[in-house]
Amino acid sequence: MKLREGDTVMVITGKDAGTESKIARVYPEANRIIVEGVATAKRHQKPTGELNTGGIIDKDMPINASNVMIVCKDCGPTRIGAGFDDSGRKLRICRKCGNEL
Repeated sequence: MKLREGDTVMVITGKDAGTESKIARVYPEANRIIVEGVATAKRHQKPTGELNTGGIIDKDMPINASNVMIVCKDCGPTRIGAGFDDSGRKLRICRKCGNEL
């Protein structure tokens, strides 16, 4: 999986299509990601301990990684390519402009 936590992505399908946000969590074995503010569901939570109160909370649910595109700061939503720098380190590059992501 080429996506990492902290990447800015745009949702391209589903009810939240067009939303840009950051990746909060990545599950590479299931090919799913959690994007902040996307696919939010209401969940009932019991109080745990003295500090946490129970109630109905909004929780971001995982979505398939194929439903998002990474956003390049120069050219917008793009695909991810691979390249190497001068020292031989592998980089993720933008397919449109060739800049490092």
